[in-house]
Amino acid sequence: MDNKIAIIGIFIKDHAQSGKVNEILHEYATYIIGRMGVPYQQKSVHVISIIICAPNDTISALSGKLGRIEGIQSKALQATI
Repeated sequence: MDNKIAIIGIFIKDHAQSGKVNEILHEYATYIIGRMGVPYQQKSVHVISIIICAPNDTISALSGKLGRIEGIQSKALQATI
């Protein structure tokens, strides 16, 4: 299966869910190339950007697991490498 590179954007509105987000990201740590987190205090949201190189199924599974957490939104943008 071909790997793709993707950027997954994560918006954390419920800060109590941060632990769940980190647990899921830890599960996929072998695929993660980089991670950047920025707190946006004025809007009470934290934004995390993940760069990942993995099969399409893995990227979709990660983004889906994150998006199913209450108070979390995530989207993936993929490119074939």
